[in-house]
Amino acid sequence: LGRIMRPDDANVAGNVHGGTILKMIEEAGAIISTRHCNSQGGEPCVAALARVERTDFLSPVCIGEVANVSAEITYTSRHSVEVQVNVMSENILTGAKKVTNKATLWYVPLSLKNVNKVLEVPPIQYARKEQEDEGKKRYEEQKLDRLETKQRNGDLIFPVINPEPHTVGYSQSSLIHLVGPSDCTLLGFVHGGVTMKLMDEVAGIVAARHCKTNIVTASVDAINFHEKIKKGSVITISGRMTFTSNKSMEIEVFVDADPFVDESRERYRAVSAFFTYVSLSKEGKPLPVPQLLTETEDEKRRFEEGKGRYLQTKAKRQAQMQQAAQQ
Repeated sequence: LGRIMRPDDANVAGNVHGGTILKMIEEAGAIISTRHCNSQGGEPCVAALARVERTDFLSPVCIGEVANVSAEITYTSRHSVEVQVNVMSENILTGAKKVTNKATLWYVPLSLKNVNKVLEVPPIQYARKEQEDEGKKRYEEQKLDRLETKQRNGDLIFPVINPEPHTVGYSQSSLIHLVGPSDCTLLGFVHGGVTMKLMDEVAGIVAARHCKTNIVTASVDAINFHEKIKKGSVITISGRMTFTSNKSMEIEVFVDADPFVDESRERYRAVSAFFTYVSLSKEGKPLPVPQLLTETEDEKRRFEEGKGRYLQTKAKRQAQMQQAAQQ
């Protein structure tokens, strides 16, 4: 999957919008998953996005470059598919190429006849037994994390009157979107990539309000898709700052759906995630991030939880660098 990046794909810093890349990643994952799940005949289905693991933005994609997205199925359970996706940018004037993004996504096959029916996934053949064992371990870890995330998903964001700069209330933001036909799959539910792009836009607004500088997406920490969003629903995408280090910001984003076409259904939490942003100067150099001022006990608790995630990610990255150096 590939296309040239146009001016309307740009963010305010002049590079390709992180949400655009996330949308392309999801499209590639959906294509390969749907193709695999229909490879052995049986009941026709469409692969629906259930979760996006941590996604790192290794390098920006520039306007005029070609973004090439490649996807590979790395594990299958009875009812889910794990897909590894890489994004490579290519300067078509010089031929220079670089890897810009790596992501892991999980899909489930939904029947075209009954969207509430999850079908079985054809198994893949592994080159080594260790690959299957490692995949199963990743599957169990993401399954547990999805359960924990769903249990803490009752939070709401309320407006704050005259908030002080650099507080949670000062930068928190919301966006309201009516789900139309162009946002949806064949089954009439929102594309995961559309949702991710909207979430990235809200997270970017929160980060920009906090810093008052250019900002870019650095990573996305596990987007969980808890429930499907139907065509005709009104969705509210809300974001708030949870943690700041010296050079990065963590923003919690969640999506609530109001299914107006189904009056029997109340508003519900559909998606949740944490985005990490960095502040940049006009020359594209990293800038220090203003410290987040926490006021309530909940804000202090979320700050400490964010700090834990930050330190865990930092330790994991250092371990990977040491392992690479030894090889």
